[in-house]
Amino acid sequence: MFDLFRKRQRLMMLVLLVLVFPAFVFWGISGYDGMIGREPPLATVGGQPITQREFFDAQRQQLERLRQMLGGSADPKLFDTPQARIELLEGLISQRVIAQESVARRVYVGDAQLREAILSIPGLKRDDGSFDSERYKALLGQQNLSVAGFEAQLRGDLALQALPESVQSTAIVSRTVLDRIAAMQEERREVRELRFAAEAFASRVVLTDEQIATYYETNSSAFETTESARIEFVVLDREALAARIQVGSEDLRSYYDQNRGRFGTAEERRASHILVKAGPQARATAEALLEKLKADPSRFEALAKSSSDDPGSAGQGGDLGFFGRDMMVKPFADAAFAMKEGELRGPIETEDGQHIIRLTGIRAATEKPFEAVRAEIEREVRIQQAARQYAEAAESFTNTVYEQPDSLKPAADKYGLQIGNADSVGRTPAPDAAPGSPLASARLLAAVFGEDALRNKRNTEAIEIAPGRLAAARVVEHRPAQRKPLAEVRDAVRERVLKQESAKLAKQAGEARLAELTAGKGNASEFAPVRRIGRGDPAGLAQAVVDAAFRLPSDAVPAYAGVDLGGQGYAIVLLAKVEPPTEAQIAQRRSVLESQLGRLLSQQEVVDYVDALKARSRVTRNADRLVRASDSR
Repeated sequence: MFDLFRKRQRLMMLVLLVLVFPAFVFWGISGYDGMIGREPPLATVGGQPITQREFFDAQRQQLERLRQMLGGSADPKLFDTPQARIELLEGLISQRVIAQESVARRVYVGDAQLREAILSIPGLKRDDGSFDSERYKALLGQQNLSVAGFEAQLRGDLALQALPESVQSTAIVSRTVLDRIAAMQEERREVRELRFAAEAFASRVVLTDEQIATYYETNSSAFETTESARIEFVVLDREALAARIQVGSEDLRSYYDQNRGRFGTAEERRASHILVKAGPQARATAEALLEKLKADPSRFEALAKSSSDDPGSAGQGGDLGFFGRDMMVKPFADAAFAMKEGELRGPIETEDGQHIIRLTGIRAATEKPFEAVRAEIEREVRIQQAARQYAEAAESFTNTVYEQPDSLKPAADKYGLQIGNADSVGRTPAPDAAPGSPLASARLLAAVFGEDALRNKRNTEAIEIAPGRLAAARVVEHRPAQRKPLAEVRDAVRERVLKQESAKLAKQAGEARLAELTAGKGNASEFAPVRRIGRGDPAGLAQAVVDAAFRLPSDAVPAYAGVDLGGQGYAIVLLAKVEPPTEAQIAQRRSVLESQLGRLLSQQEVVDYVDALKARSRVTRNADRLVRASDSR
């Protein structure tokens, strides 16, 4: 792809932080970081603080998203660099300024848009395509979210997206720019290469002991053993607590009786509707449509397609599928659940406007017998009891590892935990560390390598390493980074110096040959055969060689350019021919580029818009607190 796209990674990062919100995925945000919220904010936006707790939650969610995308192989170190921390904080600031602007502009998301967003959440539809309201409630319940709370959050997130989306729609790509870039991408060049490989000059290098010693001293960090520690740790796990809980049959039966409505399916209705958006003439328009339908009910589907203001259902003739009572706003639900199948009713007024409703189906409520859901009930009761026990145990566990800092055994004995051991542990999580394990927690490892833990071999504080998992660790043995003796690494040092000096000789020879060629001395007989290349088609050549070939002016053929290939040596590229693209090729490429550049330009428009909001908002950043907050983890 064209260089422009490869060089805009920071822009893409900011756009993702601004536009991607967690409401479409059910995140489990729990924690044991109560003390964090009382610390000074990392930033303020219009007087509203962005706390360290918000930053840590966002960092954790960011990592979880990446793990979902990459199948659990995400490296936490990606988000624990100074630059990544700053970019994450800037993303939170961007979200906050957009939220404040949305409130100021009274951006509102209607019920129809909210319903469409909920229906788009994966896994919430039955095989027949109808919405599974019980599954919806169950998923929310697993995350301790109420239907009303989640829908309020989702409505807010949709409102936050509305402003950036409206800005994106203003981007226009110049036809001149499109044609210029299309021509550059479609242009082809015939080139030949003369390679001066570094290894071909190795036999000419004469190394001295002084060169080897100098390289060893100036690159000492390359020959150090890695700092590591042998540690022991204990983990308080909510799921492990749940597995040990015994639940009696009477308790299960009582839970079933109290929650009968959950163990089955509530009555559902299927309806079609025609929406007339709220406005001065909305009711009159709806009444006129209703009169037409009373005269000829068979026209409902056609009128819905031509006259309904609900973009989500108009294309389906107004069909909303099956829904539960709580999936619709109260006036609509009250009407739909009071109708008989085939009945037509309206206008029904809601916040979105006037509705004409036709009931097309009734699905009666069902109830599952106790034995059919016994296992599900037992699992739920265990989880609920474990959550209570975990909340109580977490505070005591934290106090125990702090008050008895010289050993993890008291905490392990008190809660029946196993003391785990790990050797060769570094300051950052290993790439193969299991997600949710102590060795995958950047916060825990930072505490392990804290001054007090290393010097005094004391327990770390109790740290949440995953939702429902609290851990503490203790250093048994610390091995600082040490430089290996020269005698031990002499062969490795010699090999590096040899490659370095060989590359120098290759470059010298290449530059001398290039000077002869540009002076008109010699010919190109020693060059490799012709290769036909494009900016996105290197034909097997190194990218540096391709870039050099396209930097040569197209009106000076033949032409030569030298390319330093670093440790690989040196290359001379001969430009033999330039093939401009045809008008047809430019037109074809233009159609592809228009959407790509339009998307890139629209994203830049959003970035510029957010930057403008930040400039006129009262934003303060406390970068020193950001570093301390991240390091304290």
